[in-house]
Amino acid sequence: MKHSTFFWFFAPTGLAMLIFIAAPIASVLVQSVFTPHEPVIIEAENCGPFGCTTETTIDQDATQALRDAEPLGRFRGFDIYFDRGHLAVAEVAEAWRTSDSLGAFFGELGDLPFYRAMAFTLTYTFVCTPALIALGFVIAISVNALHRSLRGLAIFFSLLPMIVTPLVGSLILFWMIDSRGVLGTFIQYLADDPDLSIKASTPLMWIALIIYGIWSSAPFAFVVFYAGLQTVPQDTIESAKIDGASRWEQIRYIIIPHLMPLVTFVALIQLMDNFKVFEPILGFTAQAHAQSLSWIIFNDLSGETRQLSAAAATSVMTIVCVAILLSPVLIRTWRDFRGRAR
Repeated sequence: MKHSTFFWFFAPTGLAMLIFIAAPIASVLVQSVFTPHEPVIIEAENCGPFGCTTETTIDQDATQALRDAEPLGRFRGFDIYFDRGHLAVAEVAEAWRTSDSLGAFFGELGDLPFYRAMAFTLTYTFVCTPALIALGFVIAISVNALHRSLRGLAIFFSLLPMIVTPLVGSLILFWMIDSRGVLGTFIQYLADDPDLSIKASTPLMWIALIIYGIWSSAPFAFVVFYAGLQTVPQDTIESAKIDGASRWEQIRYIIIPHLMPLVTFVALIQLMDNFKVFEPILGFTAQAHAQSLSWIIFNDLSGETRQLSAAAATSVMTIVCVAILLSPVLIRTWRDFRGRAR
């Protein structure tokens, strides 16, 4: 392909990426190092026959003039990244200095909002991603082994979690695990504890969120793997059967290697999706037990006092974390591509 032809072919996509991806990221990065100007306060002392009182008012003209002179706000540099709401460098150093054990140190880190959210986000990501890949693969293998007349019905039921809106699905499961719900009552029966409440326990709430994450995302992996199974060479399968290969040996030595590029694809998508977990936390009303980086951004942007700079800093750190998280998979994919090219 000629360079000019490739340029005009790629130009619309490149322009869209600049407008909708690069520009917002650059805007967030700039906003994360500036904070809005504080209002100019005027204190006036009024004295009368019964004493003096101090009145505090906001000088609207001076405040507006300050904002007009510096529309981006006050330059803070990377101070926002190091404050208590984010990396908390001073608090971490103090905890390391005063803690008498590693457990106590991590316990103090759990009191800091960024590290508490990071702990849940990483746990959710690294448990949900391999589990949903494995579950999606098992469902795909099972459905593919069914008779053709039953596959349509099985595919429909397998895709139900994907059809339900994530927020609605999390709300439904949240009501089910309530102490008066079906699952909540059943768990109380199994534990022989009528006062057991999943909503009141942080570990149980984490488990419920992770189970929901696997349940809601497994259909995506199933669809991808089921489509990949239709491309497996049947001649190779038949040859393996003739040579006496068992079902497990066919899956291990033929099907799994054939689907490995799809496994990489699903892993990339789900790592990004799980790392920005947000809807289940709102649906389960689990803010007291589990916070994610996305929830911190939402919390900073909500309410009357919107902390735009704090939300922007958390967004930049989330992008950096996702890039670090995906780098091993991307490097392996690039090496495999180079190896096949040679």
